[in-house]
Amino acid sequence: MDNRPENMIRITDSKLAQAFIDEQTAALREQIGDKKVLLALSGGVDSSVVAALLIKAIGKQLVCVHVNHGLLRKGEPEQVIKVFRDEMDANLIYVDATDRFLDKLAGVSDPEKKRKIIGAEFINVFAEEARKLDGIRFLAQGTIWPDILESEGGIKAHHNAGGLPDDLSFELVEPVRILFKDEVRVVGKTLGLPDNMDYRQPFPGPGLGVRCVGAITRDRLEAVRESDAILREEFAKNGLAGKVWQYFTIVPDFRTVGVKDGKRCDEWPVVLRAVNTRDAMTATVENVPFELLSHITDRIVHEVKGVNRVLYDLTPKPTGTIEWE
Repeated sequence: MDNRPENMIRITDSKLAQAFIDEQTAALREQIGDKKVLLALSGGVDSSVVAALLIKAIGKQLVCVHVNHGLLRKGEPEQVIKVFRDEMDANLIYVDATDRFLDKLAGVSDPEKKRKIIGAEFINVFAEEARKLDGIRFLAQGTIWPDILESEGGIKAHHNAGGLPDDLSFELVEPVRILFKDEVRVVGKTLGLPDNMDYRQPFPGPGLGVRCVGAITRDRLEAVRESDAILREEFAKNGLAGKVWQYFTIVPDFRTVGVKDGKRCDEWPVVLRAVNTRDAMTATVENVPFELLSHITDRIVHEVKGVNRVLYDLTPKPTGTIEWE
């Protein structure tokens, strides 16, 4: 099914989710047969639910590939390996392609070009891994319905919905393509995914690449990664991790004047973003206590190299998309 039926009932409980799971399990078995499937496993909610669905449908015919493109959050590759290889006993291949991705992205400032470079390189990596394996016929992706709507509407390209090379030799498997984000979570819970995975905040396929605004540099990318880790740590300590739908930091490609140790410094600002939404089509801004914002600011400007200023983005969607790029 390529499009979401207009009369489709929103999946809000385990009964509706189980009906969807049973329908998709049968459809996947019919589509895949005895062939193998290569899954782009980022560790995010969407690809994790796809993995669980495929494990239920075809078991060990699924081969999960986790690509570290150098744009992941702090500690993320280690967490993905722990959860999927150690706890879920998945067939998991880990590929560290950091240099490869960052070299291709060097000097590229246009966000659409960045997304398409990242998406195309993902496919190249999977193709290389597939050639090492026998019987790979399909490529699974965690595409969801908002990805399709935003791509078709020209709002932004999604690596799961656009930018795929014309000579793609895989048949696509996209079992949650017609679902909204909240429905994906209900399906994941019904499939038995652990809460720390199913309710993990969304993370874009291009990763920190769209939060390091403009042309990506390694030092500014590290500032995004470290400031993001501080924000996540403080939200967890203060009971916001399970309350706020998505929260992260952005580092724009310009410097601001500041003072450190009595001397002028020209360093980057960090922008905090924290929003709530049901389906990612609209979003409201979280009312974070001023005292907590001040504490997070103090930590970031003193602990993150190259940063002298912190701002909080108060823009809802619309007019601003959740991500800056």
